[in-house]
Amino acid sequence: MLKGKFSQYSNFYIADTESLSVAQISKLRRECFNKNVEMKVAKNTLIKKALESLDNERYNGVYDALNNVTALMFSENPKEPALIISSFRKEKKDATKPELKAAFINGDIYMGDNNLKALTQIKTKNELIGEVIGLLQSPAKRVIAALLHRFEESAAPAEAAAETPAAEA
Repeated sequence: MLKGKFSQYSNFYIADTESLSVAQISKLRRECFNKNVEMKVAKNTLIKKALESLDNERYNGVYDALNNVTALMFSENPKEPALIISSFRKEKKDATKPELKAAFINGDIYMGDNNLKALTQIKTKNELIGEVIGLLQSPAKRVIAALLHRFEESAAPAEAAAETPAAEA
């Protein structure tokens, strides 16, 4: 089961949920479900064996985060789990739990809770595509606007000259 999840998703977060109550864990699971993030709690040895069976070298940096109670958060969107953790902390008025132990984002490993803020600001693939399209459209719009402005300027003297003889007659 875990091996399939690690194969399916290129982004996953490892969080420490040790001091959370059952009600808080349920609320966290509900938030994950509402944001299309799959949350699983598993034993650290099972997680390590699943990762080793897939690609020991690729996931080597993650193994140090496998301690205490471990919750895995799988998502297609690389920043959604970070946003969930951040908003959960704000609602709970506790700035430490759940604690981010590690994040695996498209092959890059982010270790430690100090990376949480940076992970909330990662741009998704669609956001980056939108920015590139906007940047590509911007110069084209400026060229068209300049050409239209120049055309309007050259058309204005011609219209004034055409109106002058009609006014004299």
